Amino acid sequence: MVISGDKGLSPAARSQLEKEIANLRAQREALAPQPGEQERTGDAADQADVIDRAEAAARLDRQIADLAAKMEHGGYGNAQLPDGTQVSLRFSDGDEETFQVVTVPGEDADAITSDSPLGLALVGAKAGDEITYKTPRGDAKATVVKVSAPK
Repeated sequence: MVISGDKGLSPAARSQLEKEIANLRAQREALAPQPGEQERTGDAADQADVIDRAEAAARLDRQIADLAAKMEHGGYGNAQLPDGTQVSLRFSDGDEETFQVVTVPGEDADAITSDSPLGLALVGAKAGDEITYKTPRGDAKATVVKVSAPK
């Protein structure tokens, strides 16, 4: 259940990415120099403002490029679970939870992103496999109970 290409994006995920890119492009456009602004010379504060705006613009350009790559490739890597995959896991404390894999994070508490440490650890896993993934507190383990392809 590994994907490459944009086949792993649901229509909702694609729409969300398009909205995010449009929003970032609007922010980027607002940072562009206004007519006559480049010829203006000023004090150090003016120069610092120009540098700050250039750095902010570069940051926005990187975010736009990352999201565009996510749209083109279905995520940041070549091997990810498709959007909408259902995964049931049993954690070391015995709790069992079911998650939906998403490409674009949202408000769903029962979702994991395909490019998160847990999402990436699930690539190629099948029922009965033990996976290890990184958390802020260190490595964690879970047992895959079930993996269901998107409907």
